[in-house]
This record gives sequence, structure tokens and C-alpha cells, in this order.
Amino acid sequence: MTPDKIASELHRILTSIAAANSADIEITEQQLQPERPKNRAHGDWASNAAMQFGKRIGMNPRALAEQIAAELKLVDGIAAVEIAGPGFINITLDVAAAGQIAQDIVLAGAAYGRNSLLSGQSINLEFVSANPTGPVHLGHTRWAALGDSLARVLKAAGADIVSEYYINDAGAQMQKFGRSVLAAALNQPAPEDGYPGKYIQVLGEKVLKERPDLVELSPAEQLDVTTEIAYRLQLGEIKSSLANFNVNFDVWFSERTLHEQTDGGKSKIEIALDRLREAGHVYEEGGATWVRTSTFGDDKDRVFTRGNGIYTYFAADAAYLLSKSSRGSYEKIYLLGADHHGYVGRLKALSAVAGEDPERQMTVLIGQLVMLNGARLSKRAGNIVELDDLLEWVGSDALRFWLSRYPADSPLSLEGEKLRSRTNDNPVFYVQYAHARTCAVDRNAAAVGLQRDVFQPELLTHTSETELLGKLQQYPGIVAGAAQLREPHRITRYLEELAGSYHRWYDQCRVLPQGDEAIQPLHQTRLWLNDAAQQVLANGLDLIGVSAPERL
Repeated sequence: MTPDKIASELHRILTSIAAANSADIEITEQQLQPERPKNRAHGDWASNAAMQFGKRIGMNPRALAEQIAAELKLVDGIAAVEIAGPGFINITLDVAAAGQIAQDIVLAGAAYGRNSLLSGQSINLEFVSANPTGPVHLGHTRWAALGDSLARVLKAAGADIVSEYYINDAGAQMQKFGRSVLAAALNQPAPEDGYPGKYIQVLGEKVLKERPDLVELSPAEQLDVTTEIAYRLQLGEIKSSLANFNVNFDVWFSERTLHEQTDGGKSKIEIALDRLREAGHVYEEGGATWVRTSTFGDDKDRVFTRGNGIYTYFAADAAYLLSKSSRGSYEKIYLLGADHHGYVGRLKALSAVAGEDPERQMTVLIGQLVMLNGARLSKRAGNIVELDDLLEWVGSDALRFWLSRYPADSPLSLEGEKLRSRTNDNPVFYVQYAHARTCAVDRNAAAVGLQRDVFQPELLTHTSETELLGKLQQYPGIVAGAAQLREPHRITRYLEELAGSYHRWYDQCRVLPQGDEAIQPLHQTRLWLNDAAQQVLANGLDLIGVSAPERL
């Protein structure tokens, strides 16, 4: 008897009662998910459905609760239903029904916890999108962890996800990057506004090695050749760094493609302007072309084309958004840094100008900065903490786990040595140790011939077993909530709680027979419970991009 099953029964009962009372209201199973009561004396699950829907159905909540309780008592697997206070419904399962979840989880395997909440929804998720002019650093790392975890969670909820990296490979920063690397390649003084860092020197050496004839080219050709080679090499490093962080993208979208002519002879930026003009939101003033975004909540109208005919960054933003729509993305999720607060209103207004519903089709998440105490500045870049150095120092698992523990909008300061520690005070070690323990139990069980050929869930009566079973039952709801609220940190926090429940059960309940003790059905049934915990720990760790080690 899972929370989803209880929600389904509540939905059936409430829908019938609403119809009998001629109440034309929408009731969904998601609204009826039960919760674990803080005081276990109140039962296994609790529901506030009567108070939530009493007024809308036209009934006193307490009276509605009594009617719901009478129906719930008839459901197989429910041992008792009690009403508390103004209409709380406390549900107690029979022991076998509560324990059955252990077998269900093992049989479901990696599919346990996945759902169809967002089935049919097409979502484009853009994150990181650092300029290809330098290495990935600590400022990008939080979004890499959260963005990739969010993509995994949304996929687990049935959404059609495209994870995307927007490559800012056009504009002044690329020219500055090319001039910086060219100066290094030719052993000339760096431009006053050039990029600093030893990585520029290394890129210069690589460019010269690839094109030893560089000095023979004209100045314009030198810059073009250097920029292209350095760009390719630096983008390759970015991809490699992110892959080492267990972050991979479905699409690497080049800003340059927005300026290139399509088969129709126009660029995507020109096509975007035509579309906005057709919608009646473009006007000319002062020799420039403007988009009337203030009509849709922006603090001012935005310039699309300056008087000199040069397109603005806003023009690229507009063309990029419309490109996502043309590729079938209904909802666009942007993960932006704390310095991009001003973009929120602009992007939502742009979505509205394009004829979309920004409240439903646009989500902008703003993340706060993260600090990692003890981290050394990059030797190559000089003024930043590089992702590659972080991975070498603390490892991908620890970094991803800790970065996924907190909501995106909370400032974050981490202790590097704590991330590296192998103690129970370090949450990632605590959770991974729980998974490794389940694997050790399996190895030891195999050594003594203990198998899962018997399952008697009514034997799982110990208090720690009831706690662990209840925690395992919560996992599908946790995944659904994390997807619906776009908050992957809910998975991480849940895993910490699950690990705690498992460790307590492990300390109090023996899975293996002791000494000359014969293998009993209780041992075999507990092996199912052990493996159920193992499966949920592995499933949850996978959603945040962290490994589930078999040994520590």
C-alpha cells in the first residue's frame, strides 16, 4: 500500500462524494498525496483531504472526514482509520500491506520513483552557458550541478527534456579573446583589455603548433585563424571539464548560427524581427528599431537594431527564444546567475511579445553565488577557481552532492575539507556509505547461501523496519514534488533521511543468521528490505548525478 495507492483511493472516494453533492470541482490525485505523521502513534499516513475539500463540496470537514474514513476502512491493506481534530484522517496499514513495498521496489528496479506527472510536456532547459573564452570555474559549477540534476528529475517525471548550452561565440568578447591568444602566440605584449592567465599562453602555443605558418599570414588572417583554433580548443576544454563533472548537454547551440543566413536568405535574427513586427510590437525611433516590451511588464522598451544597423544582445536573445520554440520546446527554463536579475522581466516580456504565455511557458531561476573555503585560485587562469581543480581536490560526487543540497536562491559557503572528509558528518559519505552497506549485506548473504526466495512482509514489525518502509514509500512523491517545483535539492535531503533510517535499521535488525542459526523467513524477508533500500538509494543518487559505490 503506497502513498500513490492511498491518493488514488482518496480520489475515488472524494470524486464520488462530490458528485453526490452536485459539486462541480476538480480533484486530482496529486492534491491528495498523504503525509507521514510526525507522531507515529497517529498511524502510518495522514490526510487533510476533508479540510481541503469540505467547503468546496459543501460539507462540514469533520462530517466529510467521517464519510471518507468509512470508505477507506473497506480498502484492502488498510487496518484502521481515525479522525482527529477538525477533520484530519489518520490511516494505519496492516503489517503485510506496509511491508509489500519492499518487494515492489526490488521488482521495479530503476523504474521505481519514476512517474508520468509531466508526460507530454516539452521543456528546454538552458544552464551554464559560459563564454567560450576561458575555463569553467566555481561561478558556473553550481548551475552545472543543479541544472543537470533538474534535467534528470524532469525526465524522471516523464517530461521530454532538451538540456542546452548556449555558446556565446559572437561579439566583442570573441574578438578580445582572439587578440589575446594571438599576442601570446606571437610573443607580443598582451592587449590592455586582454584576457589574463597562463591558459592564454598555453592556447597561443597550441595555435602556433597547429599553424606554424601563422607569422606568414596577413594581420586579419592571423586574427581569424587564431580565434577559430583557440575557440575550438577552449570549447573542447569546457566540454571535457563538464563531462568530468558528469554533466552532458543534448544541444550545444552556437550564437553564430543566429547571424548566419538560412535557406530563405535571412538570418534567424532577421526572421525574429519579422515575426515581432507582424505581431505589431516593433517601431522605429531615433534611427533605431525598438520592440515594445514595456507593454508586457518590462521596465522599458528594448532596442533591437541600433542606428548603425548593428544588432543588440536583445536581438540575439529574441532570435534564440524563437529558435527554441521552432524546435518544439513549449516551456523554456533559464538558469541564470545572481547578476542577471534584470533579465527576468526582459525574458518574460519577450516571451509575451512572441505570443506565448510567459507564466506557463517561461521559468527563470536565479542562483546565488557559491564560495568554497580553502579552494586555491587557478594556476592557469590566476583569478578564478577552476572546475578541474575543484574536481581534483574534492571529487565530482562530493561537489555535486553538496551543491544539490540547497535551493538555488540561497547563498552558499562550503568548507572544502568537510567535503573531503570520510565521516558521518559529511552527508555525501553518509549516503554513499549506506548504499555500500547494502551491497556488503548482499555479498555476505551470498556467502552464507541466503537468498530472496521467500518474502513474508508481515514479519517486518520492528520499529526501525516500519520507519524504513515508510521512508521508502515516500520516494515517488519526493521525485514528483522535486519535478513539479523545479527543486532537485528535495531529492538530496530525502536521501540523507533515507540513509539515516537505513543505518538505524541495520544497527537494530540482523539480516544474516548468526553462528549456527538456520536461515529463517525473517532473514530472507529482511534481505528484500535491504535490497529495496539499496535500489532507492541508487535511484536517488542517479538523479543528482552522484555515484552509488558498492564499496567504500
